[in-house]
Amino acid sequence: MRSRPATRVLPALAAAVLTAGLAACGGSAPEEQPPATPSPSAPAAPDEDARVSLAARAAAAEDHRFAALYTLEVPGTEPRSVLATVAVDGSWRVDIPSGALGGTADVSIAQTAAGVFQCAIPSATNPVTPSCVRVADKGKRVPKKFDPKIERVFRQWLPVFTDRQSALSVTAAEPLKGSSGDCYSVDTISASLSAPVDVGIYCYSPEGLLTAARVKFGTLTIASPPAAAPPTIDLPGPVTGGEPMGMSAPPPPPVLPDPSTPVAPVPSA
Repeated sequence: MRSRPATRVLPALAAAVLTAGLAACGGSAPEEQPPATPSPSAPAAPDEDARVSLAARAAAAEDHRFAALYTLEVPGTEPRSVLATVAVDGSWRVDIPSGALGGTADVSIAQTAAGVFQCAIPSATNPVTPSCVRVADKGKRVPKKFDPKIERVFRQWLPVFTDRQSALSVTAAEPLKGSSGDCYSVDTISASLSAPVDVGIYCYSPEGLLTAARVKFGTLTIASPPAAAPPTIDLPGPVTGGEPMGMSAPPPPPVLPDPSTPVAPVPSA
């Protein structure tokens, strides 16, 4: 099987996870998949069996501990490698290259017993000092203006899938390329309600491992067998009191006058 082309990766930790996963399971990365385009057709009728099955897979996912590398494909951009880790103690971290400041900064979203943090991660193109800012209480979502959303697929949407009262319509779906296990098409029941999760297709193994998802922000596909979970996650840098990074690109710096250019004198009145 051909391996994927090079994607942008958060080097050290991602390489360790990829090596450990391949050594443990003897697998290889799946073939490159083109970005999928959601079908414009109307959603299928709800399937009670699929709803029950998704709830069971999501419940298993809440208890599943792992570290795995995923490929994120977004139309119009180069594929990126997202690293998701859920530690033995329940803390978790999702590292997202080009996930903040309009794609110019790498970011990590992590949860520990102390809360939810947004962290700046250095890269070759943006060699910042690693640091983290607390952005929410434990179990809460990151405020929208600071939220890359990708971490929600791995942790924060699971309680919605397990809640049989949530306003979702679920049907069995054809497998996404590169996925394993079962796939579910998820839609909202009422257009008047704010969607509790992104409409899309979610694929889980029987153990509760997310193997693929096609949602609003792009397509995630597992890139290698998962590695064993660490005892706990470490924040990539110290916690500071600074401002979290926004999702929009920063404004360009002001153009300053060239000091070598002579300035015409202002005529007197």
